[in-house]
Amino acid sequence: MAHKQTPRDFLKLIVGRPVVVKLNSGADYRGVLISLDGYMNVVLEQTEEYVDGQLKNKYGDTFIRGNNAHKSVGDGYNLYRPFLYE
Repeated sequence: MAHKQTPRDFLKLIVGRPVVVKLNSGADYRGVLISLDGYMNVVLEQTEEYVDGQLKNKYGDTFIRGNNAHKSVGDGYNLYRPFLYE
């Protein structure tokens, strides 16, 4: 029987990879996922802030509180979607 992947398994796989975190404000933060905890607090590095698809700011390390992340309905992984840098 195949092992069923849990959210924790998925998140372990994407640590160190580029991700997009959508905030309640509508802004997207794109950067490399460094760590996250049980409260879904996130630390990103090489972070870029996008508002309405436009780059607004660049930051080094960024801490995002879990309660600021947009809660999407769906597969549970919508908050952290790996993306490709162009």
